[in-house]
Amino acid sequence: PRSTLFPYTTLFRSDPRTVIRLGQARLARFLIARSRGAWREEHAAALVAAAKETLALWGEDGMDFAELAADIGHEADQALFLTRQVRDIDERIADLYAEADPQGIAASAPGVGPVISAVIAGRLGDPRRFTSLAAIRAYSGLVPKVSQSGVSKTESNITKAGDPLLREMLCAAADQARKVDPQIAAKYQRLMAGDRHHNSAICHLATLLLTRIAACMRNGEHYTLRDVDGTVITEAEGRAIIKDRYQLDPRHRDNFRHRQMRERRKQAAGQEPQESPGAPASRPASNKSTGRRVA
Repeated sequence: PRSTLFPYTTLFRSDPRTVIRLGQARLARFLIARSRGAWREEHAAALVAAAKETLALWGEDGMDFAELAADIGHEADQALFLTRQVRDIDERIADLYAEADPQGIAASAPGVGPVISAVIAGRLGDPRRFTSLAAIRAYSGLVPKVSQSGVSKTESNITKAGDPLLREMLCAAADQARKVDPQIAAKYQRLMAGDRHHNSAICHLATLLLTRIAACMRNGEHYTLRDVDGTVITEAEGRAIIKDRYQLDPRHRDNFRHRQMRERRKQAAGQEPQESPGAPASRPASNKSTGRRVA
């Protein structure tokens, strides 16, 4: 309804005298007909009030409202044209995704919408071409770098060796999946309880989500939401469980950010150049003569 009304409402708002002449009753009937009942008398009253405020602000001769209406109408035409283009592209994406994943397995995962499912299916391809799920995780670039020397082993940031678009979509899906899947929400809570940064926790969840989606695609099965004890649940039940058990206190993240900021300040202060403990202290020069006066 909003896209249908867009060119008309922008025209009304650009020329307040047209709105006032039309009247609230006729404007309400027009809005109800064009929006299929979504916009009613309250919206008409708001438009009339805005028109009167505009005239009070600019006056009758303070602005050429006809020229403004023409400019806004041109912008509205461009917006509608871009909207139609986006809709056409979405339809093409849906058709291509249906060919790549006929069973809709990727789209069955929580947090995965039409665009993200198409990216996963297109960028990942046939998951059976990988030797294992670990190879799929390595392909995504979400696994940490590992440095080994003798008996020591150090893990640092993720490798980012794979497709950046795939990683971006997986992280976006994981951020939404933690609000639906109790198992993912429980892991997010554990990670954040360990004073981990939100972005780092989301990377871990994205790796977990990718592993589950790839396993479902390899087995030809849809993603199944389960509670932490393995009970099959619906999406509504999952949201209720997360709200009841795994709701994270926003103050925890704020306190963690403040601690990180204090630690960074301490590290920055510790990196300032310091004099050696044995170095002589800097004092102003003494005016007292240390030598004998020569006659």
